[in-house]
Amino acid sequence: MLIKKELLSRIERKDDTIAAVDLGSNSFHLILARVVNGTIQILHREKQKVQLALGLDERNILCESSMALGLETLKAFSTTLSNLPPSQVRVVGTYTLRAATNADAFLLRAKDVFPFPIEVISGQEEARLIYQGIAHHIHGDEKRLVIDIGGGSTELVLGQGFQTIAVSSLNMGCVSFTQAFFKNGQITKKRFEAAILEAGTKLEHIQQHFLSIGWEDCFGSSGTIKAICEAENTQRLTMSNLLNVKQQLISASHVDDLDIPGLNDDRKPVICAGLAILIAIFKQFEIDSINYSDVALREGVMYEMEERMRHHDIRQRTVESLIQHYHIDTSHAKRVLETTAQLFEQLKQAWQLDNPEFQSLLEWAAILHEVGLHINSSGVHRHSSYIIRNSNLPGFNQEEQLLLATLVRFYKKKIRPEEIPLFNIFDGVQVHRMICILRLAILLNQKRKDEILPEFQVQYSQQKLTLKMPQSWLESHPILREGLEQEKEQLNRMGIRLYLQGIH
Repeated sequence: MLIKKELLSRIERKDDTIAAVDLGSNSFHLILARVVNGTIQILHREKQKVQLALGLDERNILCESSMALGLETLKAFSTTLSNLPPSQVRVVGTYTLRAATNADAFLLRAKDVFPFPIEVISGQEEARLIYQGIAHHIHGDEKRLVIDIGGGSTELVLGQGFQTIAVSSLNMGCVSFTQAFFKNGQITKKRFEAAILEAGTKLEHIQQHFLSIGWEDCFGSSGTIKAICEAENTQRLTMSNLLNVKQQLISASHVDDLDIPGLNDDRKPVICAGLAILIAIFKQFEIDSINYSDVALREGVMYEMEERMRHHDIRQRTVESLIQHYHIDTSHAKRVLETTAQLFEQLKQAWQLDNPEFQSLLEWAAILHEVGLHINSSGVHRHSSYIIRNSNLPGFNQEEQLLLATLVRFYKKKIRPEEIPLFNIFDGVQVHRMICILRLAILLNQKRKDEILPEFQVQYSQQKLTLKMPQSWLESHPILREGLEQEKEQLNRMGIRLYLQGIH
């Protein structure tokens, strides 16, 4: 449907080929590229208009027809990606999959036709990745404002170089505003003014913060901005350009009667809403002009993949920032981290945890498990979970962030399996096993002292987890031994049978 088989056969697949898929509220995009000397060379692009946001009803339930079209597109994309391993493909879902109350049903069905994990990212993470895509294509180190008007949300980012300064994601987009203000295709001045007023109202709470920081230049990466640039035959838009297109749209009276050079048929149904949002942004932020950039979220995803391939993971910087902000006891965190790594290394094959992502997430949980001490030492595991779950964590998708919060939520006290969330990109059994490793690592370091732990072994066979420690050491540490005996009951709640074996 989206790409001819003969074209597929000509696309060269090499180890340095990577792919990014953006499941947007208006369109689904796929990019194939390769990494050459730290830069991204685009090999192939695919785009399919899905308008997933149109399928959301007033209760944010995604309808069956929208799901079906989205799944059909993913099935077509899977053909293009068939020769790439999952480690070289990253798929992100944006506003509609964030908002849909039944997004889990769509993601579950997607697994049957699309063999790559779909990460639903937060609005702030989406904005950060959009900025990264543009920042890699702009020379200079001046402060810049980046704007992206999507189908369901609008992202605004202030940054300098590759660093973001202020990030915002607002629940307004060209598809959702079309439904609200231009649903029947009629275009009037009154409808435009109502849409502009509503967009301006949504922008008010960030206006002063952004204006107080300021910027030297402004860039836009959305289909709306591209369409208006093409209609005006320019790469740099002013308010005069926007008002000129607005007048042409109002003169047409109806979407079906639009005849503006450069405005393609796919963009016509949503151009009024996108333009109204852009005019509101110009007004609220006192913008003189905006440059169009043809890179956006998917390019940002690719550059971050390339960074991770070079072991420059922004998530590590995010964890380091939390350590500093919450004054984490790094000595104890290091002890727990080392024990976690030992347990993980001995169990990863038997427990099918040999994906490097599992180790990274588990070790970050080991470092951050006491972040909640900043609130109170009583119920620290719940406080830690709350902080991690509700903080802005650049680089982490929503499920990664939820997994971190879940791991630290159950690092001590009772395990309640019914309170452990269901995940789409992580298997439930694997989550239970990661909780087990973290709990044991923290329990073994309860004395909070260096060089107290002896050599130990942990093995898993025949559905039994056996922890082997020197008998003499166990006898000299009765409190710890009792703690391990009590831990058996908790781990058994997750179907893990723990056995403690003293060795001579």
